Amino acid sequence: MKKLSARRRHPLAALVVLLLALACTGGLYAVFAPASKAQADETAQSLAIDEGKKLFAVGCASCHGTGGQGSSDGPSLVGVGAAAVDFQVGTGRMPAQQPGAQVPRKKVIYTQAEIDQLAAYVASLGAGPSIPTTVQYGPDGADIAKGGELFRTNCAQCHNFTGKGGALTHGKFAPDLEGVSAKHIYEAMQTGPQNMPSFPDSTLSEQNKKDIIAYLNAVNGDDSVSPGGLELGGLGPVSEGLFAWIFGLGALIAVAVWVAARTAKAKKS
Repeated sequence: MKKLSARRRHPLAALVVLLLALACTGGLYAVFAPASKAQADETAQSLAIDEGKKLFAVGCASCHGTGGQGSSDGPSLVGVGAAAVDFQVGTGRMPAQQPGAQVPRKKVIYTQAEIDQLAAYVASLGAGPSIPTTVQYGPDGADIAKGGELFRTNCAQCHNFTGKGGALTHGKFAPDLEGVSAKHIYEAMQTGPQNMPSFPDSTLSEQNKKDIIAYLNAVNGDDSVSPGGLELGGLGPVSEGLFAWIFGLGALIAVAVWVAARTAKAKKS
C-alpha cells in the first residue's frame, strides 16, 4: 500500500495557534495579576472608613451616637456628607469643648489624614455633599464683580458687606470670613453649618460659589485699599457717617462746654 501523504497545513494555522496561546496567557495574567485600580481604590476607601469609625467612636460618638444617629447632645450625622465633617473638624469647631449657643472656631486637633478618614466614615452613613476639589473653589474663571453682587444679596445681612461678621440673636454670631480657606467657605455654603442656611447647587451654582470666594479674597486681600480711611468693619458710608456725627459732634459739644466754663471762670475772677 502506498503511504498516505502528510496533509499540508493551512497557511493561517500558525496564526490561530499564536492567538490561542496569547488568549491563554491573558487569562492566566487576569487570574494572577495584581488587583485593578478600581479594586485598589475600593480597598483604600474601605480601610479609610474602618479607621474613621475608630476615630469616631473615640471623639464623636459620645454626642452623636455610636452609629451617628444623634442624641440629646448632638444632631444626627446621617446624610450630612463628607463636606460637613471636613468643615466642622477642619476648622476646629468639632469636637466641641462645651455646649453653647454657637460653637466657635478653635485649634484643629486632627491631622488632615484623620479628618479624611472621619469624613469617609460619616459619608458611608448616608449620601451628602462631598469635599470640593480645587477646580470648584479655585480662582480660575471666577468673576469677582458677580461674586460681590451675589454676596451682598445672599450673605451681607449676617456677614456684612466684606465678610467681617456680625452679631445675631440669642448669643449667636456670623463669624469673620477673613483668613478662612476657600475650601472651607465653599463647604459652608454647601452644608449650612450652625446658624447659616445651606446653598446647594440649585440655589447657588458651583460657578456662583467660586465667584463669591473670589470676591472675598479680593476685598480682604493685601492689595485691597479702603478709600474711606477708617473702614469700621466694612459696614459702609452710613455707619462711618453716623460714627463721625455722634463722636465728632459729641467732641465739639464737649469742647464748647469746656471753653464756656473757662470763659465764665475768667470773667468772675
